[in-house]
Amino acid sequence: MGASVADVMVATLKASGVRRIYGIPGDSLNGFTDALRRDGGITWEHVRHEEAAGFAASAEAALTGELAVCAGSCGPGNLHLINGLYDAQRSGVPVLAIAAQIPVDEIGGQYFQETHPQAVFRECSVYCELAGTAGQLPRLLEIAMRAALQRRGVAVLVVPGEVFLDDAVVQKAPPARIRRARAVVVPDRESLEHAAQMLNDVDRVTILAGAGCAGAHDQLIRFADTLKAPVVHAFRGKEFVEYDNPYDVGMTGLIGFSSGYRAMEHCEALVMLGTDFPYRPFFPEGVPVIQVDVRGERIGRRVPVEVPLVGTVKHTIEALLPLLAVKTFTAHLDQMTSHYHRTRVRLDRLADPGKGDGPLHPQFVAATIDRLAADDAIFTADVGTPCIWTARYLRMNGRRRLVGSFNHGSMANALPQAIGAQASHPGRQVLALCGDGGLAMTLGELITLRQQNLPVKIVVFDNGALSFVELEMKAAGIVTYGTDLDNPDFAGIAQAAGMFGQRVDTAAELPAALAAAIAHDGPALLDVRTARQELALPPKLTLGQIKGFTLHATRTILSGQGNELIELVKTNLRDLDHE
Repeated sequence: MGASVADVMVATLKASGVRRIYGIPGDSLNGFTDALRRDGGITWEHVRHEEAAGFAASAEAALTGELAVCAGSCGPGNLHLINGLYDAQRSGVPVLAIAAQIPVDEIGGQYFQETHPQAVFRECSVYCELAGTAGQLPRLLEIAMRAALQRRGVAVLVVPGEVFLDDAVVQKAPPARIRRARAVVVPDRESLEHAAQMLNDVDRVTILAGAGCAGAHDQLIRFADTLKAPVVHAFRGKEFVEYDNPYDVGMTGLIGFSSGYRAMEHCEALVMLGTDFPYRPFFPEGVPVIQVDVRGERIGRRVPVEVPLVGTVKHTIEALLPLLAVKTFTAHLDQMTSHYHRTRVRLDRLADPGKGDGPLHPQFVAATIDRLAADDAIFTADVGTPCIWTARYLRMNGRRRLVGSFNHGSMANALPQAIGAQASHPGRQVLALCGDGGLAMTLGELITLRQQNLPVKIVVFDNGALSFVELEMKAAGIVTYGTDLDNPDFAGIAQAAGMFGQRVDTAAELPAALAAAIAHDGPALLDVRTARQELALPPKLTLGQIKGFTLHATRTILSGQGNELIELVKTNLRDLDHE
């Protein structure tokens, strides 16, 4: 008996460096998973929901820069992948999704579990095609892999279940080794000279740096030093920008620092480096902008750009530096770094343990995680308030890594992303900062951690509410509604799943409990009861938001929920103490 199509697929993936595939088996995938079993060179990472498989693959791809793979059976199985695949596509990371399909002869006849994956996944992929015959494989597989790697996105290969079992077309050569082909991309000379002239003609330059600065830290620092420019970072740029950076002035945006906002507000020219920062109200008005991005179609999507520079950040800066005059004017830089230092001191003071035995301040929880985590820890953070505390209190150092659903903004991302991080980095410490709402959506993946023996450490910010949604409601003047979470004992659930689990009710308990969880040889969960009414104000409060908070207070009292306002004031009085 010759090799099957699935055998050739497995051999191609293995030759290209793929070592694990995330998914749930199903009848239409049987030929593929059986080929994995017989080969033994690729691990099947069995999750409890295909959405977790998509997120896990997205996290692995983000951390390694290499192709990560997930798989789903026909119909509902691969439909469940879509949220994680959207996250990977919007994050620009290379993921291959193998989507099994119903028998090819039945397509179009409303067969059991019939869907049309090519239509479903088209928007969240750079490549999505059906391989309906053995002769189309492995060529379409190779095309899909190259598309994901070179275009930095999701490729979906749809394969009817019986095709996996078909005899493969005889191969005349060993399996292809598909790896990313790297290139040096530099803007044209005329554009570089235009950018240099603009920067040489002004005194107050600000840099907004994003994830495209990965691998360009030294060049960024030299660039900022030449221009005497403060560096603001977007959230995805945090791990690549803020460490060992005397020019860093923090984040801007809804969860950023006031210093980051002011540095952009008061500049005479803005340079965007490898960022597609989406929040237009945080950009300065009437200021010339230079934007550097290796994908030219992204330039100018957020703000008018005077000088578009298509190139990788590292090589574009290296080409631009010889054209720049070294600035001696430092007032803008000095003012913004001083502002940042004042902001940093205030935020650090808010990270104290507080008084009494009440719920913990989430700032203290995040700061304690930062202090006790390893120097090369990998962090994942749920969308919502865990992202706020991650942005403000986890400190990067060039070796730590940070993964989140920063572009797609999906709830319940931290735990499945931690699965991908730990599976692909078995020797690294992985900590997931989960919201109680996010964890509740993915509780089944606690069983994945135990079954796959993945020693992820989970810290649950358990405040009994969808608290970021409540903040949005308050800013809009709406009485909070539908956001209560009647949570179970998450630590008890973890223990029932065969994990380390501990509940933390007071600040005094946290350091020892976190240290014990980190030291535990296996997965661990801390259920930390945090203050529900902790305010996390944006760096710039608009008049509408101020009116919204006032209106919220009035409506809350009139609706008979004045106790909520009392709790809010008591929780946040220390904000006034540190002004």
